Amino acid sequence: MDFQPTERQLYWRDRVRDFIAKKVRPAVPTYDEQDAEGDRWKVIQVVQDLKAEAKEAGIWNLFMPPRNDSHHHVDETFEFEGPGLTNLEYAMCAEEMGRIGFASEVFNCSAPDTGNMEVLHRYGTREQKDQWLEPLMNGEIRSAFLMTEPQVASSDATNIECRIEKDGDEYVINGRKWWSSGAGDPRCKVAIVMGKTDFGAQRHQQQSMVLMPMDAEGVTILRHLPVFGYDDAPHGHMEIELKDVRIPASNMLLGEGRGFEIAQGRLGPGRIHHCMRTIGAAEEALEKMCRRLQSREAFGKSIYKHSVWEERVARARIDIEMTRLLCLKAADMMDKVGNKAAKQEIAMIKVQAPNMALKIIDDAIQAHGGGGVSEDYGLARSYAGQRTLRLADGPDEVHARSIARMEFAKHTPDTEEDGFSSGDLGVTR
Repeated sequence: MDFQPTERQLYWRDRVRDFIAKKVRPAVPTYDEQDAEGDRWKVIQVVQDLKAEAKEAGIWNLFMPPRNDSHHHVDETFEFEGPGLTNLEYAMCAEEMGRIGFASEVFNCSAPDTGNMEVLHRYGTREQKDQWLEPLMNGEIRSAFLMTEPQVASSDATNIECRIEKDGDEYVINGRKWWSSGAGDPRCKVAIVMGKTDFGAQRHQQQSMVLMPMDAEGVTILRHLPVFGYDDAPHGHMEIELKDVRIPASNMLLGEGRGFEIAQGRLGPGRIHHCMRTIGAAEEALEKMCRRLQSREAFGKSIYKHSVWEERVARARIDIEMTRLLCLKAADMMDKVGNKAAKQEIAMIKVQAPNMALKIIDDAIQAHGGGGVSEDYGLARSYAGQRTLRLADGPDEVHARSIARMEFAKHTPDTEEDGFSSGDLGVTR
């Protein structure tokens, strides 16, 4: 077990860190100005400018898996490649991106595009890659992932009711989705939709995933869904009606009934990407808390000298360090033994990371007094984002169930562990 980062890990992390320090952080005021102007659902120019610079610098598509990915079985062409970072190498970069809300998009590493690109990379046909993966990797378009539904408990993905029915050389989609993240962006051109092609099949063979152009007839964005009042524009989270939406049969991913199989491949990396960024958000909150506590006085002395704050800051540092180690362990296991063998570690970090960050952000809010709950310090927005992650990609309870069942199975050898538990899938962003 080696706790010293390798030269390659530091090379990529430091390139991302330096770019954020020199280019992204100074652009935050410009971003805020452009975000506040005009229509909420628009392209923000400063992000486009930064994306061009990051792409030119080669700090781009860092999440794309290395070539030796065993799932890369449909199309053996290697034209659709990133720099080939491992999960562990990417973890260090993603932590830096997590410090500023829009930073991940600057490097073309933001959800749900990352997960969608991995799906296309692993499971797409050459035609699907040419049509959708290439422009996504070039940062020319954005995408959405439509799984969660308002009428059912989508933490159990076998509940979803959206119908995908074959009609000649087309599929017809009917259903209603919500928390469709990214669908507010005017550049969002394609969605991966999970629905049922066979309601009579076994529970985990009913679902399929298809590629649906967002401008297809019958696709209606009913409303956007704010999180604690934040609209998250221009990204957004939308409720979408799909009414007799027709797509070519060639838009099916991998084959009918293979939706869960694809989702397993998509969710391992995607879940842990969120956790990596969460550690960066927690570090940012701790830094703000320390600066604030040292800049104000109360009851005759600097606030940081009151013992309650020493306790909170110490706890924050301990919790960040423990969480980072678990996150890096999960990433390292995914690289060495695969996502399935790392299933318990992925579930553990998915529960731990947002809960850790929420506690630290909450303390940072308290340290800022009334300013903490305002929009002035970015803490309230950060809290809203992290609170959502206790639901996104499966609620805490589903992951805890999975962790506990694996634990019970270790001590009762005859227990059947439901490898394709519906708990493996949940609200997905």
